[in-house]
Amino acid sequence: MSEFALTLWAWELTGSATALALVGFFSLLPRVFISLFAGVLVDRANRKHLMILGDAIAAISTLVILILHLSGNLAIWHLYLAASINGGFGQIQQLAYSTSITLLVSPLNYTRANSMNSVVHYGSNIMAPAIAGVLYPIIGLGGILPIDLATFTVAIATLIWIRIPQPDHEIEIEEEQGDEGEVSQLNVWWKEITFGIRYIWQRDSLRTLLLVTALFWFAHDLGGAIDEPMILARSDNNSQALSAILSLAGIGGVAGAVVLSAWGGTKRRVNWMLAGFMGAGVAKTIFGLGRNLTVWLPAQFCSSLNFPLLGSSETALWMEATPPELQGRVFAANSLVLELVSAIATLIAGPLSDRVLEPAMQSQNIFSSLFAPIFGTGIGAGMALLYVISAIAMFLIGAVGYQLPQLNRLDNRESPE
Repeated sequence: MSEFALTLWAWELTGSATALALVGFFSLLPRVFISLFAGVLVDRANRKHLMILGDAIAAISTLVILILHLSGNLAIWHLYLAASINGGFGQIQQLAYSTSITLLVSPLNYTRANSMNSVVHYGSNIMAPAIAGVLYPIIGLGGILPIDLATFTVAIATLIWIRIPQPDHEIEIEEEQGDEGEVSQLNVWWKEITFGIRYIWQRDSLRTLLLVTALFWFAHDLGGAIDEPMILARSDNNSQALSAILSLAGIGGVAGAVVLSAWGGTKRRVNWMLAGFMGAGVAKTIFGLGRNLTVWLPAQFCSSLNFPLLGSSETALWMEATPPELQGRVFAANSLVLELVSAIATLIAGPLSDRVLEPAMQSQNIFSSLFAPIFGTGIGAGMALLYVISAIAMFLIGAVGYQLPQLNRLDNRESPE
């Protein structure tokens, strides 16, 4: 609800896709640097305490934003700062959460467990935008943020109550000896920090999986960074339209996750991940071509159906290929690459829309004459063009993935090459 309300507040203040995209960028940027150390921390520290810390930091950030808003001092740069802080600690929290799953369920249920996580994620997307869309015109940002603070109390209390298992043992780090036979602490730390990326790079299939998923999420986030401003621009700032789309995204995600949780998936997780890439690409292409809820709503539902499938399959592949005591560092290395490409995509999406594609589509030139019959020439047409290009790229990445033998070998754990 807070994210939705802050999006509306920032759009009303700036009317800029770049401003909204920068909120996402500043959330992603610290994740890149935190990932260098988060994996070591997650493999060494108590994961339950790390999850509580992440919620506590997010609650404090929400409280500060609320105080600034009520005092009339809230500015867009405050959102950038809060996004950076929450992004860094949220990265640690997410790694602690994801690495705990393998200690709670058997490998046969990795896909099912991750799809249940999708139910939680998309379930909140059903109610939150719908409620926030109705409440925002009535109580505004100052009324929605206190509701968010109350939910943090429930989350932290739940974590305190439950038991989170810890890995039984840790990997032995080979110690480097200096010239005088003493351990080089710098080398030990360097090996710890780079362990995850070295583990992935020594395994051909994992390396290919990382590269393919990085390309997919780059394309996804390039379009995703401007989807909300595109909807607001093409619906005349209709917050109810945006909330309806986000709520239906939640319904689609929950529907896909429930089916996957009941089914449990198949052993050929790679094929289902790639099918999810392609399905999402097709649905998002149709969404970008639409200009009203008649097209947006069914396209969004179909798009969201794919993400529990592709996300659960992808995560299960990493879980199955990595021993629990190494997952903090390996998952952090995977996250480091994905967060980096997502940050780059998010950073360029706003300026590319605002300064290049939007002016080009609203001017009389060859470029607009080619695409105007498809996307129109009004505000939001340039963003829609970028969105569709990104969606087509998502489809092509999934199609090419079927031709890579390294991915076809992924369902069997491989040794270093």
